[in-house]
Amino acid sequence: MKILIGADIVPTGTNENYFENAQMEQILEKPLYDLIKSVDYRIFNLEVPLTDKETPIQKCGPNLIASTKAIAGLKELGIDFLTLANNHILDQGEQGLWSTVDLLAKVGIAHAGVGASPEEAAQPHFVQLDGKVIGIYCCAEHEFSIVSDKHAGANPFDPLESLDHVVELKKKCDYVICLYHGGKEHYRYPSPGLQKTCRKIVEKGADLVICQHSHCIGCEEKWQNGTIIYGQGNFLFDHSKSEFWQTSVLVQLDLIDFTISYIPILKNGKGVKLADSDVAQNIISDMRTRSKQILKQNFIEEEYTSFAKTMINGYFLRDSILMHTLPLRILNKLSGNLISYCLARQRIKRYKLTYVNQYECEAHRELILKALSDEL
Repeated sequence: MKILIGADIVPTGTNENYFENAQMEQILEKPLYDLIKSVDYRIFNLEVPLTDKETPIQKCGPNLIASTKAIAGLKELGIDFLTLANNHILDQGEQGLWSTVDLLAKVGIAHAGVGASPEEAAQPHFVQLDGKVIGIYCCAEHEFSIVSDKHAGANPFDPLESLDHVVELKKKCDYVICLYHGGKEHYRYPSPGLQKTCRKIVEKGADLVICQHSHCIGCEEKWQNGTIIYGQGNFLFDHSKSEFWQTSVLVQLDLIDFTISYIPILKNGKGVKLADSDVAQNIISDMRTRSKQILKQNFIEEEYTSFAKTMINGYFLRDSILMHTLPLRILNKLSGNLISYCLARQRIKRYKLTYVNQYECEAHRELILKALSDEL
């Protein structure tokens, strides 16, 4: 018995018509299509609400939406289960979420990771295959889609609750799979915090933890009795020229002994295909190299520190009102971002301790976020 796990599947943009008309063989080359059809159970992450009504919420980033007709492609592909615990499922508000849930129920595709309350959103999904009971736990990092006592949404990873959920789930299952929607986009290694979190999930009983959301292939870590995959890339998203979006891996589980193997896939115009042998070998080789690198002492901390230095100006630049003016944006582009760099460094130097205190202290952070949320 084999389980196949893919990451983000998004029927929008250039491929939406194929989903709506259930023409999945038009965007999945036949060998990949046949492979998906051949396994016993198929799991993906639906990174978009399915609704015909646009009710976008206030948030940073795009508000994704796909038509209700797109359910035809998901059904035709033979998908058995979808995690909905991600940062886009509430993009069209609660109506978008419930539209999605209702559609999945109508066509018989199971789901988990969302609900009308925190308790409901935290419920796992159970599936029995070949005499084994597999529990699937779905959670997401805190962005704009998280459930609360006031509205429906996605199940958050909360160390005060989620780890207990995994412990209880393990008591009822032979194997536990945790689909964790988080990590930094376009970063192929775990942050120190993400590694600590995923290791703890394994320690509490998960046999497999897969981090989705990063849009790129990351690395693998064997920890105690479990496996952690820090990023598997997209499965089927709209076209992007980003190098990170061109490759991904499907995760295949053999339930005889719960062995894990990887199937490399490539973007192919509007769709995806299995990677040719040489390319597939390179993809796996690169993943194994990164997996060995994170075993080196201090590697994760040092790599993440270097990465943070390349990102920090962008974060603090958002505080500069000047950079939102068109003339300065043009001058900044012509200067090779030199103006933005100087402005960001100036603000960092002036407000460094204030920023550290605000972001590091739980009391300050909670107060600030509460104040900001009240302004929405």
